[in-house]
Amino acid sequence: MARIIANQFVPDYAVHPGEILEEYLNTLGISQTELADRTGLAGKTINEIIKGKAPVTSRTALILERTIGHPAQFWSNLQQLYDETQARLADQKQLESGLEWLKRFPVREMVKNGWIKALQDKGKQLAELLRFFGVASPAQWDLFWGNRQEVAFRQSQKGTNSVEAISAWLCQGKIQAQAIQCGHFNRERFKNTLTEVRQLTREPPEVFHPRMVELCADVGVAVAFVRELPKTGIFGATRWLTPNKALIQLSLPYKSDDHLWFTFFHEAGHIFLHGKKDIFLEEVGEQNQEKEDKANQFAADLLIPPKQWARFKLSFPRTLASVEDFADTLGIVPGIVVGRLQRENVVDFSWGNGLKHRLVWQQAGESGE
Repeated sequence: MARIIANQFVPDYAVHPGEILEEYLNTLGISQTELADRTGLAGKTINEIIKGKAPVTSRTALILERTIGHPAQFWSNLQQLYDETQARLADQKQLESGLEWLKRFPVREMVKNGWIKALQDKGKQLAELLRFFGVASPAQWDLFWGNRQEVAFRQSQKGTNSVEAISAWLCQGKIQAQAIQCGHFNRERFKNTLTEVRQLTREPPEVFHPRMVELCADVGVAVAFVRELPKTGIFGATRWLTPNKALIQLSLPYKSDDHLWFTFFHEAGHIFLHGKKDIFLEEVGEQNQEKEDKANQFAADLLIPPKQWARFKLSFPRTLASVEDFADTLGIVPGIVVGRLQRENVVDFSWGNGLKHRLVWQQAGESGE
């Protein structure tokens, strides 16, 4: 059945211009043989056009304009519509054969997050997903996304990873980043910017989120907050979109401020310390792990200077008040200090969590609050 989309007729069948030509010939009482005599076209050619076996070429359209009376553009448009409809129907049939591919993706969550539209027809839903990824077919997705390892990401040890879910999360980050206007990347200015962003750790999300995006964009780094998907376990990723524009992508799987800030500065460490073409996959090879460790140290030292941290650990009285006082001295949120103490096994992971701020996604948009 044909459809109407945005006042545009979309047929689910293709009408060859030969069918229209045959109708006109019957109305005018002209036989195929007579048309051949009038046009100089071979009788076989006319017969093949009428049977839909041959196209109406531009030359034929001009000839029909003079003999049948309808403009050449009329015949050319009929042929173009026929060709496009045939191609669309063939493509739809091919997509329908790949519906099993659609089941591999967290479509429901992607729809809920507003990344793609919800469509009842499975073939159209598959086409919508392909548009999201910017590929022509499931086979091209396998080639372009399924085998890509362009991203350095910090990944949770919980759950089973899904390449499909990870690729969707990364693709959404790139989409959001493309909408962020950035200056050219400047390494030294970026290091200075990180100091300014560090001061935002004490601010609420409605303040720190737009400001950190603005500050980083000015020095060539897009910051995108993207909701996590099931079976990703990813809460931070870094990659270069162009030689002068990097992307830091963040989610909130643990929903606490210390995880968010440490992840941001860890990813910033990859940008500051490592090359634009480097590949970082946690637990894949000693070289990559070494760079992950360096990014961890970069984040830890920038948030809490090493000498001050050493003195604090040495005299730490294990009170919440001492953590708050130390955080005030540093100008950072207390949850960061608690997180550092926990990671270094100075305190148990259940200690001091009341000083951490919980972050949740807004109902609309992609920033945490």
